Amino acid sequence: MSNSITHRLLQRQIRRHFGEISNIPEAWHPFMAAIDQTYHQADEDLTRVERTLEVSSQELMTANAKMQTLLQSVEQQVEERTAELQRSHAELATTLQQLQEAQSQLIQTEKMSSLGQLVAGIAHEINNPINFIHGNLSYASQYAQELLNLVEIYQQCYPSPAPPLQSRINTSDLDFLMEDFTKLITSMQMGVDRIRQIVVSLRNFSRIDEADMKVVNIHEGIDSTLLILQHRLQSKKGNKIQLIRDYQNLPPVECYPGQLNQVFMNILANAIDALEDSPKFFEQNPTATMALESKIQRVLQRGFDLEKLQEQSVPTIWIQTETLPNGQIQIRFLDNGTGIPATLKSRLFDPFFTTKPVGKGTGLGLSISYQIIHDRHQGSLECHSVPGMGTEFSITIPVSQTSPVPRSPIEV
Repeated sequence: MSNSITHRLLQRQIRRHFGEISNIPEAWHPFMAAIDQTYHQADEDLTRVERTLEVSSQELMTANAKMQTLLQSVEQQVEERTAELQRSHAELATTLQQLQEAQSQLIQTEKMSSLGQLVAGIAHEINNPINFIHGNLSYASQYAQELLNLVEIYQQCYPSPAPPLQSRINTSDLDFLMEDFTKLITSMQMGVDRIRQIVVSLRNFSRIDEADMKVVNIHEGIDSTLLILQHRLQSKKGNKIQLIRDYQNLPPVECYPGQLNQVFMNILANAIDALEDSPKFFEQNPTATMALESKIQRVLQRGFDLEKLQEQSVPTIWIQTETLPNGQIQIRFLDNGTGIPATLKSRLFDPFFTTKPVGKGTGLGLSISYQIIHDRHQGSLECHSVPGMGTEFSITIPVSQTSPVPRSPIEV
């Protein structure tokens, strides 16, 4: 029996209860042998389970490593996909903005092109009869002078005309007619010359639909635009807008003249709108007027650049041009309207942004003007304003587009 019981756990239990293995009763020997076999079988099973667990643990660790690798790969793919989606979203937003700007540009360009064609057609139709009148006025003046000379000679030869003729002379006030007729012809000549100047200005402005870059006189474009807006300088509220031109000698500028005329039109129209809507020129309260003037003087004392705007009693637009030393020219449009609130300055050049009532403004003018100056002419369009005092728009473009100077960022 002692040789057959080999399991250490069983031997330990026998020594605890019987002292020695030899003290086990004979009847217990089969039972003890069965228990010994069971212990050995349990050890073998435990060994197999441990090996199985070890293998399973290794497989689980391998699977976990693969899972971690897969998870990292998935996370990386998600990050890449998210970044790609963000880039796509940004590209779509940029594309949408470009499409909106392009659409607004097309709408405005088509409108200005139609305006240019209309103005050109009107100028052409006016030009023919005006040339006819202008060409014949000199002959009419010459013939009239001949007739007046003939009347004077007739009066000298026949100082005492027949009573019916004398009565007619008295009724017609012949002396006044002879004096005023010459003035009338001169006035007609001045009117015809003025109309011819208007036709020339209309032709210059009608270049709005020209796409080619040309070397032009900037002052002619400004004056042509002012001619189109001449009727608006007489405010609807009866307060005429004063216009001050401060032109310096500018060199011929290489540009897109039609597009620059469009910019001039947008800025000047906005200035006129600001002056028409400004309540300070229609204020009847002297105290309020004095308070406004005091506020303006305080602003001027702080050294603000709009020194021209200290005159606030009459609605006024100043236009100044000058040549800069770095191969550029600058055009400044100033008005003494109510100015632009600081909260709106950053949005002035955004497409479709407008503070005008529905139906009066589209919000495209300044946005398109910025594109024309910044993108097409490699220049800058800046705005300075003080609420209650006035606004200045400053355009800076190079004289030659073949070697443009570096652009400065927009300032508001």
